Parts: sequence; C-alpha cells; structure tokens
Amino acid sequence: MSTQKSTITEIMFESKVLGENLTVLVYLPANYSPLYKYNLLIAQDGKDYFQLGRIARVADELLDNAEIENVIIVGIPYQNVHDRRKKYHPEGEQNDAYIRFLAHELVPFLDEKYPTYQVGNGRILIGDSLGATVSLMTAVKYPNIFGKVILQSPLVNDQVLQLVKNHPNPHLLDIYHIIGKGETEVTTTNGTIQDFLTPNRELHELFEEKGFQNFYEEFEGNHTWKFWQPDLKRALKHAL
Repeated sequence: MSTQKSTITEIMFESKVLGENLTVLVYLPANYSPLYKYNLLIAQDGKDYFQLGRIARVADELLDNAEIENVIIVGIPYQNVHDRRKKYHPEGEQNDAYIRFLAHELVPFLDEKYPTYQVGNGRILIGDSLGATVSLMTAVKYPNIFGKVILQSPLVNDQVLQLVKNHPNPHLLDIYHIIGKGETEVTTTNGTIQDFLTPNRELHELFEEKGFQNFYEEFEGNHTWKFWQPDLKRALKHAL
C-alpha cells in the first residue's frame, strides 16, 4: 500500500460568462503526478457528490483496486436552491451561460492546470436530478468536448427530449442513466410534484432509437442520495 493519500482542494475560479467567482473542489488521486495523464470527471452539485456521495472515497477504493482509469474529479458547488435552479434547469435564466462556462471556461482552465487527456472521451459529466439534466444538455451541445455523461435521476422535459432528438452525432456520446421506480411523485425545488419516471423512460427509448451508447437501469427506490450514493461505484466503473 502506498503511503500517499488523495487530496481535495478548493480553487477559486472567476467566471466571466457567469459574472461570479466560484469555489471549485478538486480531487487529485493518491498517485497524482504531472507525468501521468488523467480523465476529468466534472460533477454538478459538487459539494453533494463529495459529502453525500462520498465520491472521493469511492474513487480511492476503485483506483486502489485498479478498477478504474486515472481520474481527477472536479466538483462545482451551487450557492443555494435558487442558484441551482437558475443554472441547472432548462428554463433557468443562467442555464445557457452555465453550459458555456463548463465548455469554454472550466475545461480550458483545467486542461491548462492539470495533465488531462484533452479529448472528448476523456471527459465525463455527472449530476443528480437537475444536475444530471444540465450535464446531459451540456454533453449534447458539446459532444466533442464531453464524451461521457452519468445521469442519476435527471429531470426530463420536452426541451431535453427535443435536444436529444435533434442530436446529429449520437455515436460521440456514452451515457450511463439510472432512475428509481419510486420516482413518480418528486417534489421539485419550485414546490411542484412531478413524475420523473415516465419522461426518463421516454428518454431511454430515445437514446435507444437514436443509437446512443447507453447503460440504463431502473432501481427500486426514490429520488434521494440513499440510492444514488451506492450506485456511484458502478457508475464510475462504467465511465472509467
């Protein structure tokens, strides 16, 4: 066993597109060295993935057992539920800007700072709920920048289905997609109750129809970290 430990550091990032400073969390694996190349996993709901998802611990274990490739994990926290909705929701007023920030500001910054592969299939977006929605929208818009996406119970509406339907290059994307069978009445951030399961089934059919490479499973459970956390190990093994 190596005595080296993985690290999680906070980096301040100034986004011109969003007009704000973001505190970004960066996980570097125990074996980190500028001499190696690394995949990039970018997590929306960044703090949740580190705290509730315990993603660093999951990655440590998988890397220790040589079950996944080298990876740097970058978590982007949200300020509050309103900020999250504004950026992640398809109808959020900062949704376009946030997607541009991921592709045009964050990726070039990370590619310059760390020894990344700098190719689409070396970059993965992950998110739960609305975080999954914006991850998918970003990957669909920039398939040459982001080649893989992990969707844990995404909110799916007509706009999302339309984007996937009109995607010209399904072969560029590899999708990991889970939804709970109990997700028929999910209370959303704006207080409405929505059925997540039915539109996710539609989304899956669309992925199949269009020929996206995709993994899909419906788990026995609802819209909570209680189910997303244990799923992370398989999700990371799939993507890495």
